[in-house]
Parts: sequence; structure tokens; C-alpha cells
Amino acid sequence: MSSGILQPPVGAADHSLGRATAPVVLVEYGDYECPHCGRAHLVLQAILPALAKEVRFVFRNFPLTESHPHAEPAAEAAESVSAHGGNDAFWPMHDRLFENQDALEPADLLEYAKAAGVDQALVASDLATGAMTPRVRADFKSGVRSGVNGTPTFFVNGRRFDGTWADPAAFTAALRSAAVAST
Repeated sequence: MSSGILQPPVGAADHSLGRATAPVVLVEYGDYECPHCGRAHLVLQAILPALAKEVRFVFRNFPLTESHPHAEPAAEAAESVSAHGGNDAFWPMHDRLFENQDALEPADLLEYAKAAGVDQALVASDLATGAMTPRVRADFKSGVRSGVNGTPTFFVNGRRFDGTWADPAAFTAALRSAAVAST
């Protein structure tokens, strides 16, 4: 049964940007092929720099494979890049995937991995063997347990955020309000 509470809470294995001690932890369950997630990515890029002291951003995979056939391989490629290049490689890969949602074929994924500074052969091997499938599916299952049923879905300080994310000013105000409430 889903309660709208983030399950599990953010941990060391999560991909995160920002201070670990930030008063707001914003978690996105996203799909690299989802057009709504692509729009959310642009909103986040616009608002997160101004909220750097207040918000820690976390990304979890939630590929909707029935409608987005490239989403799971893209998520697996991002996880592979992270495994071989760390957080500093993951975020450029994450950004590139959202910026190129119409180009998520295997050759594209390998080019993005190379641009993120990771050996393409390592990523190709991970994709071929399914080495990152368990990580992507664990994120997906945690989303289901948390009440995610579409993308993007956001959680603010462990609770599902049902406000608007599409309006940068409103989203910023909601995050600032959460920061004030948590202090």
C-alpha cells in the first residue's frame, strides 16, 4: 500500500546534488524519455541554482517502459556511468539524456557516456549484460512503494509533492516554504 511517503528515505546510494544538510530534500522519480520529465528538467535547471543553500536534489529512476521503450536502457546507461565515473559523471550524463530525449539509441547512450568521461566499452558491457538492471528496478520498486504512478513525481522532505512543478515561481515558493517549515 502506498502512502505518499518516500520509501526508502534518501541514502548514500542515491544520486544527489547539493548540501547533505540542506533543509529541503527534493526527490524526483523520473523517466529519461518522458516529455513531462524533460520539461521538469528545464524547470529544475532554472530554479535549483538559486536554491543551492536550501535544497538537496535527488534523482531516482522510474522508467515507464510500456510507453517509453528507451527509458530503461537510458537509466541503465546513467547508472553505468555513475558506477564507473561517480557522481561527477552521473550528472552530466543525466543532463545529456534529458537534453536529447529524441536520441536514446544504444549508440547515442555510448556517445553520452564518453562525453561524461566514462569508457564506452564499460557502459556497453553493462548494457549487454544487464548489470545495472537491478539498480534501476530497485528505484522503480521504491517509487511504487512510495505511491509513484507517473513521471515526474516529486517528494519534498519525504512526502509526495502534489503542487505544481511546471511553474518555476510557484515551485520555488513551495520549496522555500518547505525550507522555512523545516527550521
